[in-house]
Amino acid sequence: MQILATPRPPFFTAGSFITTPSRYKILDFSRTKFLFDRDRRPGFSKTSPTLLLRRPASLPSLPSWRHLHGRVESLLIREDNEILVPNSEFPEGPQPMEVAPPEVATTTDIQQVEDPPSSRFIWTIENFSRLNFKKHYSDVFIVGGYKWRVLIFPKGNNVEHLSMYLDVADSASLPYGWSRSAQFGLAAVYHMPTTENDIPSGSIPLALQSLFYKLQYSDTSVSTKELTKSFGWDTYDSFMQHDVQELNRVLCEKLEDKMKGTAVEGTIQQLFEGHHMNYIDCINVDYKSSRKESFYDLQLDVKGCRDVYASFDKYVEVESLEGDNKYHAEKYGLQDAKKGVLFIDFPPVLQLQLKRFEYDFMRDNMVKINDRYEFPLQLDLDRDNGKYLSPDADRSVRNLYTLHSVLVHSGGVHGGHYYAFIRPIISDHWFKFDDERVTKEEMKRALEEQYGGEEELPQLNPGFNNAPFKFTKYSNAYMLVYIRESDKDKIICGVDEKDIAEHLRIRLKKEKEVKEHKKKEKSEAHLYTIIKVARDEDLTQHIGRDIYFDLVDHEKVCSFRIQKQTPFKAFKEEIAKELGIPVQFQRFWLWAKRQNHTYRPNRPLSPIEEAQPVGQLREVSNKTNNAELKLFLEVVLTDSIPIPPVDKTKEDILLFFKLYDPFKEELRYVGRLFVKALGKPIDILTKLNEMAGFSPNEEIVLYEEIKFEPNVMCENIDKGLTFRSSQLEDGDIICYQKSPAPDSNDQFRHPDIPSFLEYVHNRQVVHFRSLEKPKEEDFFLELSKLHSYDDVVERVAHHLGLHDPSKIRLTSHNCYSQQPKPQPIKYRGVEHLSDMLVHYNQISDILYYEVLDIPLPELQGLKTLKVAFHHATKDEIIIHTIRLPKNSIVGDVINDLKIKVELSNANAELRLLEVFYHKIYKIFPLSEKIENINDQYWTLRAEEIPEEEKNCSPHDRLIHVYHFMKDPNQNPTQVQNFGEPFFLVIHDVETLAEVKARIQRKLQVPDDEFSKWKFAFMSLGRPEYLQDSDLVSTRFQRRDVYGAWEQYLGLEHSDTSPKRAYQVNQNRHHTFEKPVKIYN
Repeated sequence: MQILATPRPPFFTAGSFITTPSRYKILDFSRTKFLFDRDRRPGFSKTSPTLLLRRPASLPSLPSWRHLHGRVESLLIREDNEILVPNSEFPEGPQPMEVAPPEVATTTDIQQVEDPPSSRFIWTIENFSRLNFKKHYSDVFIVGGYKWRVLIFPKGNNVEHLSMYLDVADSASLPYGWSRSAQFGLAAVYHMPTTENDIPSGSIPLALQSLFYKLQYSDTSVSTKELTKSFGWDTYDSFMQHDVQELNRVLCEKLEDKMKGTAVEGTIQQLFEGHHMNYIDCINVDYKSSRKESFYDLQLDVKGCRDVYASFDKYVEVESLEGDNKYHAEKYGLQDAKKGVLFIDFPPVLQLQLKRFEYDFMRDNMVKINDRYEFPLQLDLDRDNGKYLSPDADRSVRNLYTLHSVLVHSGGVHGGHYYAFIRPIISDHWFKFDDERVTKEEMKRALEEQYGGEEELPQLNPGFNNAPFKFTKYSNAYMLVYIRESDKDKIICGVDEKDIAEHLRIRLKKEKEVKEHKKKEKSEAHLYTIIKVARDEDLTQHIGRDIYFDLVDHEKVCSFRIQKQTPFKAFKEEIAKELGIPVQFQRFWLWAKRQNHTYRPNRPLSPIEEAQPVGQLREVSNKTNNAELKLFLEVVLTDSIPIPPVDKTKEDILLFFKLYDPFKEELRYVGRLFVKALGKPIDILTKLNEMAGFSPNEEIVLYEEIKFEPNVMCENIDKGLTFRSSQLEDGDIICYQKSPAPDSNDQFRHPDIPSFLEYVHNRQVVHFRSLEKPKEEDFFLELSKLHSYDDVVERVAHHLGLHDPSKIRLTSHNCYSQQPKPQPIKYRGVEHLSDMLVHYNQISDILYYEVLDIPLPELQGLKTLKVAFHHATKDEIIIHTIRLPKNSIVGDVINDLKIKVELSNANAELRLLEVFYHKIYKIFPLSEKIENINDQYWTLRAEEIPEEEKNCSPHDRLIHVYHFMKDPNQNPTQVQNFGEPFFLVIHDVETLAEVKARIQRKLQVPDDEFSKWKFAFMSLGRPEYLQDSDLVSTRFQRRDVYGAWEQYLGLEHSDTSPKRAYQVNQNRHHTFEKPVKIYN
């Protein structure tokens, strides 16, 4: 925690605390704000904990006493040298307070005020969240020549959050009538709890702190990769189109959660939370209903609104609840009423989201509204005598806001680009933040040019009477951030390094130094050679742990950055200093990549080569020219003491040896030997046993490790043949083990070296995730790439405790989207595990699993359909899952349903319909095959066929009947369908009045409600209203290419029906509608 304490002159605007003589009682102003200045009367507001004090009449007049205001939770007053806090004598919450007339400070007093001294006091509290003290004092510190200390209540002082107070440390020794004042502030941004052990990619607070630090101190653009990684996002999430307002909300929720139990708990609420009141006021009876709700941002209508003020007017617009939309008041029944919203308080930082995206029912798609929409530089929400404010609002708070930033969306509904105009310190200087580019801009660019609407191109030929060419601007403001004028000094405050935790400063400075060092190395890379030196110690450490094939991982050996002009002999001197090996005991070997893709020491450097600069050696040994020189350092030891290496002849072969233990399933490096080309392996068996720690006469078998890609090749060595005859050469690897016993195949999983290396080569750790929770790792298994489909599902079933492996269904991983592939793996649809993990040219280690209720082979032969059954006599819809063989027909679905559903009578007949967006698109013929029916986007509805439809005469017609209403926000000619569509038989000479009577009986609508319904003949979405005397059948004579569903009888009324869960698939989720999730 870091505290800023500064004594202040009178009438200052920053937060202040004051302590007073001992005989005054405690006043608890909790969250009360008391404002005062010389030009207006004081007043109260419940938005922030602020107070005003006056000198009591009995107190002697002191030059230092002033009327002050500031931010506190309680006024603490000394009694018996103890700090008192609100207790049982005083009720909790805000208390009434006597308001005194303001005392006017004289001009002389004001002129004598000097700039106060300031100081910073850092108080580090270890394990803050674990403190069990009721209250906790800091050490005493001195500011302005006075002694202070800080008092905190970790668990709150009659509140459910941290309470903090400034205390005068030496009040007991002060004279009667003393007073002190001080500004007291916290640097909260950097005080979310982080430690030096946190990783930015796994900690949202640390990633944000790191980002803001780099933004403040870096002279280049800053990457947000760490921040998005801290969200738990992978590459797919990062490139997914997200809504910025939704991201803002989710991020604030996460930050709130991270701040709980810390010194900055509640900061998000204090900055962004406002409150409004939803009310309903009955007109004819004395009944009112209201509900208080909080908000972090406000969504304002753009369509039909000229500017922000028009949107606020619409926000608080009173809605009349009358007619069929009356309000059901408790004890009074249905009543005419007025419904609306008014604001109780606005937050210090007001975030406005402009509703530029909406759903177009005619297009069945989202559209962007690019209409012109103005927003002011200063926003006065107290205008027109506070018409936006509720009666309970604190009118003493001045809701005058100034524009801080404008977030712009450029593009359309399917994609676009965000950038922002910001004035960081609320000055006349605006800056445009567009990815890595930051440019200074004029105010017009930030305001007028982001209003949207149309823009007119200048005429190329002014002399001609050409009509001006106008085009729609697709870049326009999407979010606005305003800051309250009275709060801007507290919100827009400077932060320097002293405000940042020490461990964070150290970490970020070190990161900056590393980055600059790498940048410098990269710019100077052409002047240097990277020399990587492998030694026996590296082989011992790597083989059997990091690697099993070849000899060493060159990324984990000693690396030296040497200027190219440096003589190699000088480099050997460097090695002598670094590794403690004298130059005369060093012999370096060049590595070579063989045709079989193995990498082995090839030959020692010659004296001539050692006399050359290292840059030339790199060019000799490295044909790929990658600025690296890889060497093996041979050091000969006798009793752990280095000796000069013996000169190597053409007959000498350098071999490396690995030892395998089948009991431990362990492979390790045991050393190297020079052998003679004409010598035989039998000559060195005793030495090999000694290196392995075996008895001298132990029977061992030898294998040559030849290659491992694409397949393992490890062949037995005939101990009776010469090394030359076995085609062994410098750098070759010999693996050996004790001779296997006859029963070793039963005793060990991998009894010999070839089988062990085969196992290691194909070993694959697979991370399994439940398909229902694709982001969460469930468990992992060590498998073989050669495992069959049956092998894999058996291992998964065994881990899950499932007796039938055939009920496991697996889905592969998409390496690019970091999501499950859309189609699962078919039963035995792949040969090996390696086929399950491959995705184009990438290999994954993730598989998704699900446990089925029936075996997968059986499920794959079936077609699964979800059918909503509508009961004929009950207002009831039940979803049924139908599984039938794929070659089944709709008639089979009907027969299966008849067994499961309740019918109105034994002879009832069923039909299957296709419904989408409250319209019937198809009646399925009983003979249609079900294999191609899609229930993912369409609702399948089953219902009984009414008797009247079965008994139709040749002159009767079967028509579609749909519910609809006009959308007030859309074109008046456009309609919106809702509810359950149905069929109706109309007779040849039947009037609308007769049809209405049958519809009312069918739908069981009460008379008073039904009397308000309107009826229209609908064609291509346009209503033609009917009169009771009209013959309905005459309107339904045409049959055109649009199909019968484009001509229907429309029932216009308000939608009062509850939304049914099964209709969710009628609202398709597009890629741009993907919800924002932060996983950490």
